[in-house]
Amino acid sequence: MPLRIAFDLDGVLAAMEDELVHHAETLFGEAMTRRLRERAAEVDSSVEVSPAKATGSESDGQGSAEPSPDATPPLLKLDMTARQERRLWQHVETFQNFWETLKEIEPGVIERLAAVAADHRWEIIFLTKRPETVGSTAQVQSQRWLESKGFTLPSVYVVQGSRGRIAAALGLDVVIDDRPENCLDVVIDSTARAILVWRDEKMQVPAAANRLGIGVVKSVEECLNVLIQIDSPATEKPGMIDRAMRLLGLKQSAQA
Repeated sequence: MPLRIAFDLDGVLAAMEDELVHHAETLFGEAMTRRLRERAAEVDSSVEVSPAKATGSESDGQGSAEPSPDATPPLLKLDMTARQERRLWQHVETFQNFWETLKEIEPGVIERLAAVAADHRWEIIFLTKRPETVGSTAQVQSQRWLESKGFTLPSVYVVQGSRGRIAAALGLDVVIDDRPENCLDVVIDSTARAILVWRDEKMQVPAAANRLGIGVVKSVEECLNVLIQIDSPATEKPGMIDRAMRLLGLKQSAQA
């Protein structure tokens, strides 16, 4: 059977936060945005992944007493209060087809993903937590954006709940995300493998990742190379899981 793989969009493929920082500078001024980024860096240095974060019983590491609005993804580069985030999102939501304006984090990687998926007959779905903006729906904007980057007929699911429950319901084999808490959802609530894209070399990979069976890669390009090796023709399903664990530097399955 072909691999069933889910890719998160923002932070994995799309440079959402870079564009949001630009809009925050327009809205709040460069001086305030600079302070928010400095504060975020200080908060990030002390963030650890815990099961409580996956269930929402602790803050998302944003340094605010108030949680981010449920319908919007949390911001990592800006340590904003919930009120500031609401103002920023309200500002962004006035832009026509905002989600089609984002840049690709790794230029050309979506086109490569499309080619590799076609070669290996993978079933790909893209997951995202995007609020609506003026123009087409977030789903349609995301589909158009992916097509513009070289992935034809993309399946996009705009999510609100646990990534793990979605993975279980769709029978996914692998979920790729840039948020440790989303990866934690996956290993707790499903049998899918979770791969964390962790690009920031200045920040230590959460210690819980290895313990919980979450694989870590530095880029989507590296992730694709791992997936290709996992899905070699001679690999059967049980062996595939063992091989995935070895390639991702993991000793045993999180479900073991």
